[in-house]
Amino acid sequence: MPSHFLEGKKIIVSGAGFAGLSFIVALHQNWDPALKLPQITIYEREGRHLPRNRQGYSLSLHGFDENGGLVAARDIGLLDEMMKRAISGNDSTSGFRIWSSSWAQLLAVKFSPYKDLPASGIRIMRNDIRDLCVSAAERLCPITWSTAVTSAERLSNGRMRVHVSPSDKEGKSFTDDCDLLIAADGAHSKIRSSFRPNDGLEYAGAIQMGGVSRFPNGVPEPVTKNWGLAITGEGVGCFFSPVDATGVVWGLGFLEPQRTQKYDPESRQQCEALKEEALRRGHMLQEPFQTIVNATEQHSSFMFPARDKKPFPHTGDDNLKGVVFLGDTNHAVSPFAGNGANMALKDGVDLARQICRSPSMEEALIAYDKLALPRAQRTLKQSHDRINFSHCTGWYYYALRGMLFVGSTIMYLMGRL
Repeated sequence: MPSHFLEGKKIIVSGAGFAGLSFIVALHQNWDPALKLPQITIYEREGRHLPRNRQGYSLSLHGFDENGGLVAARDIGLLDEMMKRAISGNDSTSGFRIWSSSWAQLLAVKFSPYKDLPASGIRIMRNDIRDLCVSAAERLCPITWSTAVTSAERLSNGRMRVHVSPSDKEGKSFTDDCDLLIAADGAHSKIRSSFRPNDGLEYAGAIQMGGVSRFPNGVPEPVTKNWGLAITGEGVGCFFSPVDATGVVWGLGFLEPQRTQKYDPESRQQCEALKEEALRRGHMLQEPFQTIVNATEQHSSFMFPARDKKPFPHTGDDNLKGVVFLGDTNHAVSPFAGNGANMALKDGVDLARQICRSPSMEEALIAYDKLALPRAQRTLKQSHDRINFSHCTGWYYYALRGMLFVGSTIMYLMGRL
């Protein structure tokens, strides 16, 4: 008779984000039907439906190699639906661009899709990805919404115990025990704090401010379909991406010491100050930058420091036995990385597959770390490189312009432009 080390056991998943949800769906898909499934309990601190100011912006899901979010979407049966909801990237006329401050195109990137994928990358609303993943997971097991895991501990018998607190003031806190704990509760993970209290986020040296701007008659060119980065050579860079037919998200970045005051999007005064600062710092960016900034919706405005952390392995540390850290919980990245959603989706799928294929949890984690660690390490380095070149000045900027020209020429000759 076949058997499995988690057969009939209990798994708790803390966090119904991309990593936790993709893990749940992939585990059900890859589990041997001859075996009894583990009991799965999912706790999520947010509600089922997010308020308007928490629904997020558009994200990049790439599909030019095996680590892309589109590969993960295909593997959990959501690729077709995600392609239907794509804002851009599902045809050959749109893609990632690098522009100058006068909107001269310095680089256009077009990759070949990986294997059987229909596109090499798309932009899609974060909330659309969430809705699709939640619906897929809820068909398999219930999710306990508005309930946060506040801490975790290992019991003397080797099992894991989580301390749970409902957001409802009348709800009582309780504990829940399991055989395997999946920590997917985000960059500010309470579970990571329980087992790795000194492993917090670090400031990456840049501030980003922005928001979503609305244009009832259509988004201005050149960001109707294309997304990308405008570099200035004056220490300022700005990201732009359409979010739908009438909206574009912008994010102006610059280097400075970390700010201590937290931005409040509910404050009209702070929102007006944000737009004024963006226009002042980005004065060298030509139209439609000014028009886009002035059309920013207050509830969508943001200002935050770029923060991230180094990824860590699961093997070799007895303190981590019984718990696995996925997505931002393990390797949080700043928006400059542009790869957080891809890694989260892939983390969940890869862990589920290795658990189903391996004879023990230890061997599953060894195999999983070989997949997850390298891509997280690459992404962190690329993120820091992107921060440097986005805000470069002087000779570095002109050297970058030269490299972009060479790169654009090579891509043209290779048919990728």
